[in-house]
Amino acid sequence: METISIASSSMLVELSISSWTARKLDKQVSQEVDMMNEARSRSGNFNKNLLAGTRKLDDIIKYAANARAWHLFNTLPWSDNGTRLLPMQSFLDYKQKLNEWEEGFNILVQEFLTEYPLLVDAAAFNLGKLFKREEYPDVSIVAKKFNFYYMFSPVPTANDFRIDINEQAKNELIAQFSANADTRLKNAMDEAWGRLHKCLAHMSERLAKDDSGDNNKFKDSLVSNALELVETLSALNITKDAKMEQARRDLASVLVGVDGKELRKNEAVRVEVKTCVDEILSKFNF
Repeated sequence: METISIASSSMLVELSISSWTARKLDKQVSQEVDMMNEARSRSGNFNKNLLAGTRKLDDIIKYAANARAWHLFNTLPWSDNGTRLLPMQSFLDYKQKLNEWEEGFNILVQEFLTEYPLLVDAAAFNLGKLFKREEYPDVSIVAKKFNFYYMFSPVPTANDFRIDINEQAKNELIAQFSANADTRLKNAMDEAWGRLHKCLAHMSERLAKDDSGDNNKFKDSLVSNALELVETLSALNITKDAKMEQARRDLASVLVGVDGKELRKNEAVRVEVKTCVDEILSKFNF
């Protein structure tokens, strides 16, 4: 598909979520550990958790990680700086969910900042002699460590070259840009295919009996994750690859009316699903 078509059917999105780490290198303790172990040079660093004993900050960090994982699942790679490709048909749902992630993040951060003075007092008890009050920034400074940033932008095209240079040089730049865009697009689609292959291979492996004859070595998420991928790939197939759409539809058909519980208790259904999954793997030469 030409880049101009991708530019009209997709957009770029950048997501950056930052949090305070509350980690501090304790040089004194690091030196004491070296001396205790008769190490002649710095053999390691002791990084202190300033808020040991509470999970308030850990909850924010985990929430941010889940938001990033969701973002990666619903987009495809585009550039080395983390900018991702978002199908236009997914924009409204993506933006609504992104707003929800941002709201949840801000709520957690505000709760943390409100309790920060109490958390510092608790750290004094939990850290004992390791506690140094001067290592704790003012709450106004800590607040600036948290950020939920995103930006949408159009996919650039070769027509964006509006520079005053000779025609030959301009054509060379356009050719270079087009080749780079084609490579990025191929990498994006390769990831989409890779996700599908990983899902199918994982299902095939889990649905196979082990040496003991056990066929219950998978969770309900084996099916739910596959269903989620099938739905997502409908949008992520940005080049409208007919083979990918067929593979996606084939997997969707296999999963109709199937759940993890039935696969574990009904061997006939499990064998049938595995056979169909293996056929998809073979048919599309992953």
